[in-house]
Amino acid sequence: MSDLVRLVEVGARDGLQNEKQIIPAATKVELVDRLSATGLRSIEATSFVSPKWIPQLADAAEVFASITRRPGVRYPVLVPNLQGFERAQAAGAEEVAVFTAASEAFNQRNTNASIDESIERFKPVLERARAAGIAVRGYVSTVLGCPYQGDVPVADVVRVARTLHALGCYEVSLGDTIGIGTPRKARAMLEAVATEVPMAALAVHFHDTRGQALANVFACIEAGVRVVDASVAGLGGCPYARGATGNVASEDVVFMLHGIGFETGIDLDALIATGRWITGELGRETGSKVGRAAA
Repeated sequence: MSDLVRLVEVGARDGLQNEKQIIPAATKVELVDRLSATGLRSIEATSFVSPKWIPQLADAAEVFASITRRPGVRYPVLVPNLQGFERAQAAGAEEVAVFTAASEAFNQRNTNASIDESIERFKPVLERARAAGIAVRGYVSTVLGCPYQGDVPVADVVRVARTLHALGCYEVSLGDTIGIGTPRKARAMLEAVATEVPMAALAVHFHDTRGQALANVFACIEAGVRVVDASVAGLGGCPYARGATGNVASEDVVFMLHGIGFETGIDLDALIATGRWITGELGRETGSKVGRAAA
């Protein structure tokens, strides 16, 4: 098994999308550019969703056109449907991501569609992307629990992940949206999905609502996953989760991975500095424990 772990940095999109104050496009661009200088190889830049849904990301085209795209770095963008894909393609995106949930209740509340209906929306996106040579990543949220229906059967997670992979998503990210998972449950869920989707095509995405995210990442690394989603300074979090504190902090994940012998290619000091900078712009302290300890 490889000793290299790839981080997918989601701070600029998942981390900022629920901020109450509108953040200037220039700040978002600088965040992506600073992240690009840390050694990260996958940085989710923005989302081409309807501005009515997420006003914070109404400047997606402007931001994407303004970032400095470095050779060897991927800059995926989220798209909800074919219209979003067309906007992303027009902006020059070379990788997009689609999203659904393992919970019917959550998917209905979040996208006003059933899981199967949301997947039907993705099919033309994947067809167009394949024809254009654009890579597609898939997200499955609520893989360990839902704020509306409670427990989510593992069989449902497996079915949705298998479907996305079969449709052409080169990688499927498994998200604990409300941060309710614990290490054994997280590992069991991952291993169940890996019976249907190759482990090399899976990623994990944990929120730290109950302080379990880093332990969950460790358990899944032990199980063989080698791609982890994380957010600089722990930005973000599910707006539907009670007490949500944000995504697992990229700095904390990198510190742990380096400490247990894995390589990431990331300059931790530069990442910490970036986390301090963006939280300074937002007027609060970094959510990364490693970032605080280095202050």
